[in-house]
Amino acid sequence: MLKKKMPVAEPYKIKMVEPLMMSNRDYRKKAIKNAHYNTFLLQSQDVYIDLLTDSGTAAMSEYQWAGMMLGDEAYAGSKNFYVLEEAVQKYYGYEFVLPTHQGRGAEHIISKLLIKPGDYVPGNMYFTTTRAHQELAGGTFVDVIIDEAHDAMSVHPFKGNVDLEKLQSLVDRVGKERVPYLNFQACVNMAGGQPFSLANLKSVSAYCRSQGIKIILDATRCLENAWFIKKKEPGYDCHSIAQILMEICSYTDGCTMSGKKDLLVNIGGFLGLRDSQLYEKACEFGTLFEGLHTYGGMAGRDMEAMARGIEEAVKEEHLDQRIGQVHYLADRIQEYGVPIVLPVGGHAVYIDAAAMLPHLSQDQFPAQSLAAALYVETGVRAMERGVVSAGRDKTSGEHNYPKLELVRLTVPRRVYTNSHMDVVAYGVGECLERRNKISGLNMTFEPENMRFFQARFDLISKKKTEKPQTGVRGQICGNSQSTTNNRYADQIKERLR
Repeated sequence: MLKKKMPVAEPYKIKMVEPLMMSNRDYRKKAIKNAHYNTFLLQSQDVYIDLLTDSGTAAMSEYQWAGMMLGDEAYAGSKNFYVLEEAVQKYYGYEFVLPTHQGRGAEHIISKLLIKPGDYVPGNMYFTTTRAHQELAGGTFVDVIIDEAHDAMSVHPFKGNVDLEKLQSLVDRVGKERVPYLNFQACVNMAGGQPFSLANLKSVSAYCRSQGIKIILDATRCLENAWFIKKKEPGYDCHSIAQILMEICSYTDGCTMSGKKDLLVNIGGFLGLRDSQLYEKACEFGTLFEGLHTYGGMAGRDMEAMARGIEEAVKEEHLDQRIGQVHYLADRIQEYGVPIVLPVGGHAVYIDAAAMLPHLSQDQFPAQSLAAALYVETGVRAMERGVVSAGRDKTSGEHNYPKLELVRLTVPRRVYTNSHMDVVAYGVGECLERRNKISGLNMTFEPENMRFFQARFDLISKKKTEKPQTGVRGQICGNSQSTTNNRYADQIKERLR
């Protein structure tokens, strides 16, 4: 008898289901047009499989739902706050905990606390809301991630690492007094969900401490980062996820957390700190912008659910299944020959839209165009992570042109089966087959900040698809990106032949 490895199934069973609407292609073409070709503007009821984000979209457990019934909705001193505080102290190690309505609430407070106009805030690649809060506080974001993070085909195992030479160069150029903190993001979102290594964090922490520069951890997906460290970094295979998480946090001065990701809840976050004086000031800002320091914009029942989510999220079997499903989707997509960011990250599969649609310049928003086309094919909603998300240079008003032009397929936790992933992969494969028919887009409405949430587009006529578009703000601005297309010319021949 042949010995075979036992398949790994989900570490849970389904107790309740939500019906999904099946639609036809004509319906979806009308829906995406009504949404101005922005997947954020689609109505949820028109979506079959929703991979827009993993933020707040997880399925909570019976343990968490039971905790919801224990909600203490007192305005001050809710007992659920102290349960949450104890859980954060136990697993993350931060003594002081300020609840926030979600992660960007914590980003807002820490930016107001630490950044002065004219400061520079280095980080291992930007995240949209984080950078926006830093800029609104008067700071300038500086990318100090390693170069491999900007290369979709690099298989570096820790593409989220900080380049210490880049960081030192910034400090030498502007002075350490102008660098209030380093923002260290776990499983870097805009790079494809790429983790950092503990070895890198240790060396960066030692340098920052020598310069008196704080490290603020974006812990949103820190548990997934810990999983990668356990699986890939020498010396950590025998450590538990909880042990690795605690060690990561020990090299930092505080963290911002969106509980809507790792911690398996639909709303909520927190700011974790070690400095008592900084915490007292944070409580003042929290009261102004979020709520009293013992609820911070959250209901008591939601704090209880998040505390219980922390207990569940540190379990290795949970992370094995969660990240394993993302990698399952990646494998199925690659079977169709679709170019994706490598290595596969923890929360999403990122399609290399520039490589897949070389006939579109970045001025024609290839990732936005591909996300809209994917919805039309199968009713799958994805998210653009390219020039639209990158926004504009605050000085010149020109588009920021990132090296990566990606479509993010974000897998919610404990929500879909692998059969759903098969449908997603099929839809991506169909887009690959029809790639030459996918048209670029014009931007017809553009908010000043965070434009990817609300921007509106229309289709460029077929005759204009292969020509870079120019215009005024609110349409398309910036220079031709023919060099971007040339950069992918050889890649597309190899990867899509």
